[in-house]
This record gives sequence, structure tokens and C-alpha cells, in this order.
Amino acid sequence: MFTINIYLRFALIAVGIIGGVLLAVFNGFWYGFPFILAGIVLFVGYVLFGTVQSAAELSQKMQFDEAEQRLNLTLKPEWLYKTNQAFYYMMKGTIAMNRKDNEGAEKWLLKAQQVELPTDNEKAMVELQLANIQAMKGKWKAAQMHFRNLKKLKVNEPQLKDQIKQFEKALSNRGQMKHSMGQRGGKRGGFRNVR
Repeated sequence: MFTINIYLRFALIAVGIIGGVLLAVFNGFWYGFPFILAGIVLFVGYVLFGTVQSAAELSQKMQFDEAEQRLNLTLKPEWLYKTNQAFYYMMKGTIAMNRKDNEGAEKWLLKAQQVELPTDNEKAMVELQLANIQAMKGKWKAAQMHFRNLKKLKVNEPQLKDQIKQFEKALSNRGQMKHSMGQRGGKRGGFRNVR
């Protein structure tokens, strides 16, 4: 997908609007109108789409600080087109998770969940991250709830399917470990009663 560097976009917006206004003042409205229109179209695109795509490219390269700086250049996340708004919140949550800020990550991911995510892959990604956060907190019932929500979705991305399988193994291993510890505890209790 074609993207314009955000700083170049800012420059083009300024040149378009300011240059267009100056042309309109000195040479007549119709000379400046195309420049003003181009500046307005670029500005509206910036408001509706933000800096999500360029931040995603940085995030894929594991440049999380740069990705967050790019996201912070978004004018108003609430004004973004719904899909971009959801991705904005998802990226904020992912960056927070990479910084071990589970509370911040959960806050952003819940915001992403409230905005309508475009596909089941994105919904599953958010549910999986929320399940991971709950598991790290030791809130296994909440983690299982997110995992059940996740299992209802049709995931077709191979890497995400692998992550889901790994989490499922971790959940079942934890359940088996808890079950075996409970049985050992029960046997110990029985031995104490015999003595």
C-alpha cells in the first residue's frame, strides 16, 4: 500500500494550504484552489487514517520507541476511521506489553476490543493478548474466558494459530499440574489421618 512519510505529508499540507491561499490572494481564487484542495485532502487523510500504517511498519521491525513516537503524531485517535482506531489501540497495547506494562496493555487492548475490529484474526489477537495478561497476573479463570472467546473465532493466520496452540498447551499444562498437586495434597491428608 502506498504511504506518504508523515513529515512529508505535514510539509505538503502546509505548502498546499498556505501556498494555495497566497496564490488565491495574489492571482485569483482559481489559481490557488487546486493547491488548497490538495492540502485539505491530505489533512483529512491524516485526520481519518492517522499514523497507524507507518507505526505498524516500525513495530514490525521491533522499533517500538519509534512506533510509539509515530503513533503520538496522530491528531485525535477518536477521530480515526474505525479500523485504524482499533489498530491504533492494538499497537499501543502491544508496545505496552513489550515494555512489561501489563496494566497499560490491558487498558489499550480493551479499548481496541470496544472498537469494532475488522476480522476474526484481529479479534483473536486481542483476546490472546488479554488472556496472556490475565495468565501473567495469575487470574486463570479470566484467561480461560478470553481463550474461550478466542476459540469461537475463525483464525486463518498461521503464526497466530501457532501462538494459540502454545497458549492452549500452557493452559492445559497448568490445569494438569494443579490437578496432580491437588491429588498429592489429598493423599498427604489421607496419610496424616492414618497416623
